Amino acid sequence: MLIYTLKRLGLALLVTVTVSLISFMLLRVSGDPAISLAGEGASNEEIEFVRAEYGFDRPIIIQYFEWAGRAIQGDFGKSPYLNQPVSHMLKERMGVTLILGLCSLTFALVLSVPLGILAATRPNTWIDRIALTISVMGQAMPSFWFGLILIIFFGVKLRWLPISGSDTWQHFVLPTIALGYYATPAIMRLVRSGMLEVLASDHIRTARAKGLKWPKILFKHALRNAIIPVVALAAVQLGFMLGGSIVIESIFALNGLGNLAWVSIARSDLPVVQAIVLFLSTTYIFLTFLGDLLNAFLDPRIRSN
Repeated sequence: MLIYTLKRLGLALLVTVTVSLISFMLLRVSGDPAISLAGEGASNEEIEFVRAEYGFDRPIIIQYFEWAGRAIQGDFGKSPYLNQPVSHMLKERMGVTLILGLCSLTFALVLSVPLGILAATRPNTWIDRIALTISVMGQAMPSFWFGLILIIFFGVKLRWLPISGSDTWQHFVLPTIALGYYATPAIMRLVRSGMLEVLASDHIRTARAKGLKWPKILFKHALRNAIIPVVALAAVQLGFMLGGSIVIESIFALNGLGNLAWVSIARSDLPVVQAIVLFLSTTYIFLTFLGDLLNAFLDPRIRSN
């Protein structure tokens, strides 16, 4: 297990460095940051002054290593527009995004796992078809479109829930449904296929022949084996939701990292965008690493392979 952990940790660190390098390069080559900071109508002298002031006139690889060295120490520089430390801005917004991601994952698991079990225990019946229809709808509808439908129906027509802000738990209900529903199909289908495979195995038939009660067979013997791949998928889905929060937070005006990223991209606030990309990608990589470890812990065959 130690060797497996070290291998996965080394791979995670390598991917983190690669992602940070590529994202840094892409942000720098997508446009001249000195022109964006100097503003429209700035003279060549003003643009050159900004370029020298922020170090944009140096080779890009040197800029990257200087930025990476400060980022390791938690220093992401200052926002040139707000004149605030980027790390302070991230701390202020991080809580909202994490709450939204965890609530969305919980919603997706609560909806998809029972649906997957029901579909597997009643294959090719109307229950199975309803579960698959719900799955297809979740996969077909973009989360931003579903979010707008929720706003119109529950916020504007019925006035049951607020449609913007992040002051109370009620502000998180609609964004959680919009973001969590999009992750439901993948988990539901994995639970269904896993349960179908396990329920057709010899040890389940033996358990039924011994006269064990069906709920005990279902939840103790079948679900425990079928749920192992879901652990890794749930970790990956949480990372995906944190990244997908950029659109959902903007639609519902949640004061989180996603909304901050959206605003910062619009005004070319590179230090903030770079820090958010690094945070979200690192979180995604860490969750994938954690999911791999949990899978290896639960299934010895993964460690041996």
